[in-house]
Amino acid sequence: MNHAQRLKQRIEDEIVSGELALGSRLDENQLAARFGVSRTPIREALLQLAVTGLVQTKPRRGAVVSTPEPHLLLAMFETMAEIEAACGRLAARRSAPEDAAALREALSGCRDAMTIEDAEAYYAENYVFHTVVYRASHNAFLADQALSLHRRLAPFRRLQLRVRQRLPQSLAEHEAIVDAILAGDAAGAAEALRNHVLVQGDRFTDLVAGLRAPDAA
Repeated sequence: MNHAQRLKQRIEDEIVSGELALGSRLDENQLAARFGVSRTPIREALLQLAVTGLVQTKPRRGAVVSTPEPHLLLAMFETMAEIEAACGRLAARRSAPEDAAALREALSGCRDAMTIEDAEAYYAENYVFHTVVYRASHNAFLADQALSLHRRLAPFRRLQLRVRQRLPQSLAEHEAIVDAILAGDAAGAAEALRNHVLVQGDRFTDLVAGLRAPDAA
């Protein structure tokens, strides 16, 4: 990777982890000073992030961490739900013994994080869980597409875990996903993953409400 690409990755990691909040302004001078570089590679990195949608340019504010309009966010989650459903369907048909072991281990990690009610730890274990499902599909191209969109939606998936009672609900959904995959139930696995990822009703309203404050800053 060149300098701008390395900076892009570091900034992207900070957005995904929540260190750079949704809606926060990305000042080129401040970022250049913090990373000890000139503004040129910072500008290039922000342009690359804008292509992914994680960053957007707003009038009079410059570059900010992206907070999509509700209709776009819903469309993104709908697309993610269908991609993950495909991963689950293939995983139920193709998963090997090592995939089953990895799924059980990932589920255990989620359960441990939920037990201590640690949303940040659960978020990290949740990421592991979904990547294991992607790998279990044994379709490298599909897994790559799923991982890419998962990363794009990571700040929002992380935010929704803070909704009241979401952690135990998410864990129950993970358990249903694992049960279906291990049982070889392709249709059941697809439906369980689709419903798990799709944000609708009160959950979507709560997610959008959580975005309003930083966006207005």
